[in-house]
Amino acid sequence: MNIALILSGGTGTRMGMGIPKQYVEADGRPIISYCIARFLSHKQIDAIQIVAAPMWQDQIMKWVAEESSNYEKVSSEGNSNKLKGFSIPGETRQISILNGLKEIRKYADDTDYVLIHDAARPCLSTAQITDCLNSAEGHDGVIPVLPMKDTVYSSFDGRRVSSLLNRDEIFAGQAPEVFVLGKYFDANMRLLPDKILHINGSTEPAVLAGLDIVMIPGDENNFKITTKADLDHFLSLRNI
Repeated sequence: MNIALILSGGTGTRMGMGIPKQYVEADGRPIISYCIARFLSHKQIDAIQIVAAPMWQDQIMKWVAEESSNYEKVSSEGNSNKLKGFSIPGETRQISILNGLKEIRKYADDTDYVLIHDAARPCLSTAQITDCLNSAEGHDGVIPVLPMKDTVYSSFDGRRVSSLLNRDEIFAGQAPEVFVLGKYFDANMRLLPDKILHINGSTEPAVLAGLDIVMIPGDENNFKITTKADLDHFLSLRNI
């Protein structure tokens, strides 16, 4: 079984629109609906778990129903049952992930795969999901990455250049990140109660646990919407 874990618990309002960015309407649909639609329609995705605050869960269920209905108009396959449930957001992003993993393990096996994706990444492609799942075979996990194009520097104080880094050895991580459910769950549990609060990326617990995580090419269009400029860029891509 392959389970998509969509992270939609963030409360950031950097775009100044008064609601979390993943629920902002873009081209007539909330941002979260784009990745929901992609997972609903992907034949290799068997289940969806969503981390979201209780106040948004009923609305998300309506959006899931709408996206499922749209898909079923062009396909004989029903997919409305893919949504298995919701998980409560945690103190940090990684705690939210752990909350989701705990719920997923109630209906999935530890040998199954979990795909972790941000609700604010609406440009996820079918091909990227497929590549992640196919590349995971024989490994503990997969992360899509982008190479660094610019010269990269390190600074100890954020003001002065401390050293030049080798950009050939530095990559920018994207999503979805795929992990063997049981191994990834154990890797997170080992970081409790305090170390998990300082995790910066979904793959970090797996790396700290010594899991076999492979990199595959990412997609430059699969960016995360954080600012108004990101939203404008997404809308420009929709209008191409």
